[in-house]
Amino acid sequence: MLLYYPNKKQESEILNAGKAKLKAVSGKGLKNKLVQGDNLGILKSLLDDYNLAGKVDLIYIDPPFATNGHFKIGEERANTISSSDDDQIAYSDILLGADFLEFLRERLILLRELMSDCGSIYLHIDYKIGHYVKLIMDEIFGIKNFRNDITRIKCNPKNFQRKAYGNTKDLILFYSKSENPIWNDPKVPFSDEDIERLFKKVDKDSRKYATIPLHAPGETVNGNTGKEWRGVKPPKGRHWRSDPAVLEEWDKQGLIEWSANGVPRKKIFIDERNGKKMQDIWEFKDPQYPNYPTEKNIDLLKFIIGASSHKGSLVLDCFCGSGTTLLAAQELDRNWIGIDKSEHAIRVAKKRLLAIPVNLFSKVDFEFLRETTDSEKRVEKYATKIKMGIFPKKEKIHSVI
Repeated sequence: MLLYYPNKKQESEILNAGKAKLKAVSGKGLKNKLVQGDNLGILKSLLDDYNLAGKVDLIYIDPPFATNGHFKIGEERANTISSSDDDQIAYSDILLGADFLEFLRERLILLRELMSDCGSIYLHIDYKIGHYVKLIMDEIFGIKNFRNDITRIKCNPKNFQRKAYGNTKDLILFYSKSENPIWNDPKVPFSDEDIERLFKKVDKDSRKYATIPLHAPGETVNGNTGKEWRGVKPPKGRHWRSDPAVLEEWDKQGLIEWSANGVPRKKIFIDERNGKKMQDIWEFKDPQYPNYPTEKNIDLLKFIIGASSHKGSLVLDCFCGSGTTLLAAQELDRNWIGIDKSEHAIRVAKKRLLAIPVNLFSKVDFEFLRETTDSEKRVEKYATKIKMGIFPKKEKIHSVI
């Protein structure tokens, strides 16, 4: 299925579009990069000039949500709703409808080219536009590579007076580049309630445990897992989870519990479990006092980076805002690239990165690059012509700018 709307470009046109010219301001050549400028041209530059095609293991982006609003920042607080008239606009989210969707699609196509074969992308969006964005991501990454839509609980319940239910969530769309992404199978601790509810049994050594079936769906035609073990065959339509030889060894170790009716079940001890599998509803609430509008919970970013990248992986956020993704990547020993157009965002991200404590094993080093402005390009072009003797040197530079 494809989403059609006015002025939708061909992929080839997007992939062959112009790139940004970047100027190193500090830290030239360092792996970690903070870049100020329009991310569309910068992503193309990363592909063409920095040879990063297929090198990025993880992308997290929190793009504008097509809210038609202005996000302000002041000396005392960053906010999205109420603000002082003296506050400055950090960025404006004014692209709507088809214009917004194509703005996002262009960037997603370039991001796909930057992703490694084992790479993943997490896109943070809201419920008003997310269903359209999912269709675009299905088109770009393939519906077979859709992993999850994750509900993120973002705040405490609100009591706004409107004819609708309160909104405490937004959406994270999780896709991979291929069928074999990096996946570290993150776990979350069992709560006291979980332990009380799930691990009700106690053995002779006072160890809490639960039991699970030894069989799984599907019949085995020729393998051992369909055969009788200890006089018991798996139920119709099912097979043993392990070879009967393994089951025999488990039974010798006392890891199988037999019911009064002679049904075997595997013992699972709570002290051998490192937590439970994370589900698709996450509670990572936004900071109460953010450094920048739309700043996200750093534990959210640490969780995503820990789940879908390795130490030394390259992590990219091309709407990096306050730099939370970059901070999380730095703390987890990943390499990173952050891009943002807003001068306010870059200032906040720099400040937060440089505030990370330095120790013997970790120092926050990064290259800061800036997209060359049109005026700078004209000056450079003029200087080149002067050098080549095309214009007389006495010509005034203001005549070209």
